[in-house]
Amino acid sequence: MTPYSKDFPVSWEELHRNARALSWRLLEQGPWKGIIAITRGGLVPAAILCREMDIRLIDTICVVSYGADEAGGAAMKQGDLNVLKGVDGDGEGFILIDDLVDTGRTAAKVREMLPKAHFATIYAKPAGKPLVDTFVTEVSQDTWIRFPWDMEYTFSTPLADRQPI
Repeated sequence: MTPYSKDFPVSWEELHRNARALSWRLLEQGPWKGIIAITRGGLVPAAILCREMDIRLIDTICVVSYGADEAGGAAMKQGDLNVLKGVDGDGEGFILIDDLVDTGRTAAKVREMLPKAHFATIYAKPAGKPLVDTFVTEVSQDTWIRFPWDMEYTFSTPLADRQPI
């Protein structure tokens, strides 16, 4: 059983536009020493921020918190939090970037590790929003965000031909 009843697909274009909007907000708050991307979701936004903000110092904090279901489907269920790689220091002067903050479990852990970093996400859900310093778009807690790197183009059955739920 999944806690998500809504689907929010995000295109590459939309993600890029939102990451640029985040860059504008963060530029006003700089200067910045660098960016720390939370893998894997923060990698693409980090690349866009680095370009838009002319930042060359990039590091990663590698955290696993979601796992695929038994059928090998979307990783919609949070499991144990596992930090595979951290970074030195307290994060001062750095932007800590992720694609979204959901329940706040991962955010709380990385905040504990890097208390002085400026935590930014593109998307924020209500449960995790208090842990983020800057974000672009808020979505409801029961929404599953489908990022473009998790999707592929395929045939879609016309609405009129679909079976009622």
